[in-house]
Amino acid sequence: MPRYRPHVAARPSWRCRVCGAAWPCSPARLALLGEYREDRTAMLFYLGTLLGEAMSDLATLHDGVAPPDLTARFVTWARAR
Repeated sequence: MPRYRPHVAARPSWRCRVCGAAWPCSPARLALLGEYREDRTAMLFYLGTLLGEAMSDLATLHDGVAPPDLTARFVTWARAR
């Protein structure tokens, strides 16, 4: 029986350790939505914290400039619809 491997970020690249996609990848987003289904606000605070960490890590890797799409990647998708 295959064992589930959580889709978590590899730092400092912020790529998924399982699928290699930019984190949060689709499976990570689904897992976060399930985990925080009762408290979307808490999820947004959590993702906002990770956004700050990713900005710092990625800026270090990219000559002091973080990629411009990080807010959409980390937070915008998770807003209430």
